[in-house]
Amino acid sequence: MVDLLELRGKIDEIDAQIVSLYEERMGISRQVAEYKIGTGKKVFDKEREQEKLKKVKALTHNDFNSCGIEELFEQIMSMSRKLQYQLLAENGSLGKLPFIAVENLDTQKARVVFQGAEGAYSQAAMAKYFGDQVNSFHVDTFRDAMSAIEEGSADFAVLPIENSSAGIVSENYDLLVEFENYIVGEQIIKIEHCLLAAPGTQMEDIRTVYSHPQSLMQCARYLNTQAGWKQISMQNNAFAARKVAEEKDKTQAAIAGEYAGKIYGLEVLERGVNDCSTNCTRFIIVSNQKIFQKDAKKVSICFEIPHESGSLYHMLSHFIYNNLNMTKIESRPIEGRNWEYRFFIDFDGNLADSAVKNALRGLRDEATNMRILGNY
Repeated sequence: MVDLLELRGKIDEIDAQIVSLYEERMGISRQVAEYKIGTGKKVFDKEREQEKLKKVKALTHNDFNSCGIEELFEQIMSMSRKLQYQLLAENGSLGKLPFIAVENLDTQKARVVFQGAEGAYSQAAMAKYFGDQVNSFHVDTFRDAMSAIEEGSADFAVLPIENSSAGIVSENYDLLVEFENYIVGEQIIKIEHCLLAAPGTQMEDIRTVYSHPQSLMQCARYLNTQAGWKQISMQNNAFAARKVAEEKDKTQAAIAGEYAGKIYGLEVLERGVNDCSTNCTRFIIVSNQKIFQKDAKKVSICFEIPHESGSLYHMLSHFIYNNLNMTKIESRPIEGRNWEYRFFIDFDGNLADSAVKNALRGLRDEATNMRILGNY
């Protein structure tokens, strides 16, 4: 019977050889990078890599080893590319990102747009970020807000992007791709939903409740205890409050913030009806300018990748190799391409950082399509 220690010893010998050969290969990759720096040749050559994988798989003797060698060499070539990107960055050969660093956002005379009626949570987020005296106006839809900054009738837009309990606002993710607008800041506010109704309304009068669909989700536990209440979705909580105030129908109630109730003269029948007392919504501040503050700490990007096994894995490896902390990943269906997805990622960093530049260059070369959505 073969001794286990003897087998392990042989494996150690082989591993040492593998390490030595790996380092030798990376040394040659460094020379390749130097050549590409001088000639401007691209780092990623997909056809060359596919041909290489085909050749090394042919050297194996069974299907299991063939799959294993393919995975191993995919990783080796990936490491080679990342080294080359790093050397290109160190030599200033990656080019400049098309974003301008600024000390601060020019908010003093800014005109800001938010979606919804007066009293919307977006207005509260805007006031917290820009101050109570901000020059603002509101529009009916998120698309209208994005159009306003794209055409220049507003300098900034305030849009909800995700809620801590209900998840992302998918429409705004899609609009970030559709419009040439960029995230320049964010504001998080605590959400406390209230049950609002016309003065004199009693709980037993209510038959219908209006609110944004996410707010209805956030209050599901409370609403399920109210037998017979019909739930109707509205574009915005403030629209719901305004509707109840204008119609003065005591069978109607709205779920919205207390601020909206004060604006429209509604009574608070129940306070804090949302299921989670720590519920918060993150709002993004969007501009049509490709700018970022010098002390920005978060980068948002989106990309599309080939519909192939391992594509996402290889993309995410750029964050690992460059020691970047990825804080969020979401996917959205790509219109007109069934079962294909666009990925949205947030990670810690600043566009001036060499590690960020290195990762973005690799991502851009290997993605089907990649966009920087903002640094804030």
